Amino acid sequence: MPRETGRKLIAQNKRARHDYNVDETFEAGLVLQGTEVKSLRAGKASLVDGYASIDDGEAWLLNVFIPEYSQGTWTNHAARRKRKLLLNRKEIDKLAAKVKEGGLTIVPLSLYFKDGRAKIEIGLARGKKDWDKRQTLKEQQDKREMARAIRHRAR
Repeated sequence: MPRETGRKLIAQNKRARHDYNVDETFEAGLVLQGTEVKSLRAGKASLVDGYASIDDGEAWLLNVFIPEYSQGTWTNHAARRKRKLLLNRKEIDKLAAKVKEGGLTIVPLSLYFKDGRAKIEIGLARGKKDWDKRQTLKEQQDKREMARAIRHRAR
């Protein structure tokens, strides 16, 4: 059987892009149990309340919901358990320094399979104020209206 290739998206955190300004993104591997992988292959996960933290020089993913595998037995995993992120030492040190500075947090942006391995894209993000969110929505609406006007003018 040939190995899986390419990128298969499992879950995306659209709310993170709405609530935060993402400065920098990183790709990290995940330490998962067997039933978690099976549940992810079924396409089930939620990143909405998730975040990452650095503890004792290790990166951890917290509060990400991966539901229990329906055909799992007593070996099933806890749905919101703490999961270790696999990052390089330089990346962990960089994230730890930026978060310690203040005002920044680490949020999960998307969860996917890349060449058969579970990966997560995390972002170093700064929270938006309410007026920032309104400004972003206005800019997106203006872009849509311009594109619509150009499309109708071309007809």
